[in-house]
Amino acid sequence: MQAKFVVLPGDGIGPEVTRAARRVLEAVASQFGYSFAFDERPMGGCAIDDYGDPLPQATLEACRAADAVLLGAVGGPKWDDPNAKTRPEAGLLDLRKELGLFANLRPIVAYDQLIEASPLRRDLIEGVDILFFRELTGGIYFGDSWLSDDGSHAGSVMEYSVGEIERIVRLAAVAAGNRSNRLTSVDKANVLEVSRLWRRVAARIMADEFPDVDYEVVLVDAMAMHLISRPRDFDVVVTGNLFGDILTDEGSMLPGSLGVLPSASLGDGRPGLYEPVHGSAPDIAGEDIANPLATILAAAMALRHSLDLEEAAQAVEAAVGAALDAGLRTKDIAAGGPAIGTTAMADAVVAAISREL
Repeated sequence: MQAKFVVLPGDGIGPEVTRAARRVLEAVASQFGYSFAFDERPMGGCAIDDYGDPLPQATLEACRAADAVLLGAVGGPKWDDPNAKTRPEAGLLDLRKELGLFANLRPIVAYDQLIEASPLRRDLIEGVDILFFRELTGGIYFGDSWLSDDGSHAGSVMEYSVGEIERIVRLAAVAAGNRSNRLTSVDKANVLEVSRLWRRVAARIMADEFPDVDYEVVLVDAMAMHLISRPRDFDVVVTGNLFGDILTDEGSMLPGSLGVLPSASLGDGRPGLYEPVHGSAPDIAGEDIANPLATILAAAMALRHSLDLEEAAQAVEAAVGAALDAGLRTKDIAAGGPAIGTTAMADAVVAAISREL
């Protein structure tokens, strides 16, 4: 197996966590006899500084030619000027759109080893394993927006087409069929016309194509409560861009930290984009204390979804579990106990891959 990864370290702690994930991928290649090439490219705030563009054309072309793209994080206070012509996040939105990455998969797993790191009670979160499908290239983030000349009024349009809804619901339904056969669709159809369309289209797809899947619909405000009060009742969840963004950040508190949550952004046969759910955390950048596990687990998702290397993906996930079983914790998941750094955690996962295999 030969594969090319484009690595976009980005800003803040991005370079540190992608360096850790790359080391894990190199260990996988060594153990399984694969050949992985890595091409590092600028994106985000650092690209604005050097090129005046958060997504330089050369970076975009390299991503198009890759088998998988591994992203750290983008943004930070340095580029938060509201009057700026562009921001780091614009590069991420453009990359998703240019690569046709319409499906964002965000698994939320409450690891048994980290139950004490969660702010919620053990009886609520033990055994939680939810897979969110967030539509990624439509909705309010990509709709028209405007600001009046005098700055007193602004607006943003939430818009979805039938085709956009159909394709994300189908993907989620297939995933549900491969898991517990349960799918929850989240909308706001009691208020928003766009959600009424979402609900009609989703109901038709499920009735016509997936009649054996146990399907339910939940309003987004109710879902926000249910995620905290009864998270084990959900398995696969599908929703729009804005709702998915908010709900998965809320869900990050189930395992106790954004530092253990990976994500995959997928399209129709194009290279997938893999990244941690967390941001750039500029306040701890360069201190070797960031948790690299989310990015390492994102690399495992790349092995599974872009390279079809299920055994290798499971090896990485097992190595992460072994490091946690050994009691190793970075500061965000240490629950006040002893903590190790970014590099040391990567060392532990690399060692576990070699040991387990």
